[in-house]
Amino acid sequence: MTPPSYESEADCVVIGAGVIGLAVARALALKGREVIVLEKAGQIGTETSSHNSEVIHAGIYYPEGSLKARTCVEGKERLYRYLAERSIAHRRCGKLIAAAGKEQEGELAAIRQKAAANGVTDLESLTARQAQALEPALACKAALLSPSTGILDTHGYMLALQGDLEDRGGMIAFGAPLLKAARLNDGYGLEVGGAAPMRLKARCLVNAAGFSAPDLARKIEGLDAAHVPPAYYAKGNYFTLSGKAPFSRLIYPVPEAAGLGIHLTLDMGGQARFGPDVEWVEGPDYAVDAARGERFYGAIRAYWPGLEDGALQPGYAGIRPKIQAPGEPARDFLLSGPADHGLEGLLNLFGIESPGITASLALAEEAVMRLEL
Repeated sequence: MTPPSYESEADCVVIGAGVIGLAVARALALKGREVIVLEKAGQIGTETSSHNSEVIHAGIYYPEGSLKARTCVEGKERLYRYLAERSIAHRRCGKLIAAAGKEQEGELAAIRQKAAANGVTDLESLTARQAQALEPALACKAALLSPSTGILDTHGYMLALQGDLEDRGGMIAFGAPLLKAARLNDGYGLEVGGAAPMRLKARCLVNAAGFSAPDLARKIEGLDAAHVPPAYYAKGNYFTLSGKAPFSRLIYPVPEAAGLGIHLTLDMGGQARFGPDVEWVEGPDYAVDAARGERFYGAIRAYWPGLEDGALQPGYAGIRPKIQAPGEPARDFLLSGPADHGLEGLLNLFGIESPGITASLALAEEAVMRLEL
């Protein structure tokens, strides 16, 4: 039987041009690898990477020893340096985690203890009066101050990653969805769709397709389905504030199941947005139901009682790429490489939700290591 012919060959192919795919592609290119990124959309970062809070997380909430904890804490420092070196808009504005009642004060102590176990030792416990001295509009019984939390221009960051990749000879093929991948003796044979379908041969393959990663992994012939987790979609809705918020820091409630609660974040222009909530959906859905705003008012007024009626407007929505079902304990980032599934040169990244942007540079180094190239 005549082996199939391939129009192009590449050393490494990365699927997905979101923050994680771009960071991994950049890391491979910096190590001298020839890299092609396949992106089904017409531009970078059109899904989870552009539908989020744009927060640089401190590494507070994650289980000790987890990949989320380790890469968030390490990635945070790398990210701040990277943004500063390239003059990408960002601000280390800090955040307050506010306890609405006496019963939550003990939870603040547990959060601080978990953060310390992760190496985050700069949290400061504040009384209500101390917190209100920083943010006079805040209502709380006590709070934690996280000075290393910040915000960034995510799109500017992705453009810089793309520039680094292309400066090292890498390229992105837009409008190029992966249809199928087959294991070869010396790599992977890829069938790529879009306006210009092609057959591409790659020595190594990285699946960084975000919430589509499990579905894409099932298209890789030879990969045991036991190594592909189910996909769940946790939609997060955001509402924006008409007018200026009286806060200079991010304001978070004590965390809730499946998320960090409806918190207040700021964009680089100082505009406030609230969210995300948690809405389990069957698939990607970015429509924001204005009626959900009624729940937002009550949640926000627990820490900002001065929020006026009618001040919230439907903003945008994002999808958290979960790999655990509703009600199940949160799972760690899952990087499944040759040591896990036995296929040389293949890495699947599953469940890369928050704090994925913060962790991206550290995750990229971890990904390259697990590829065992």
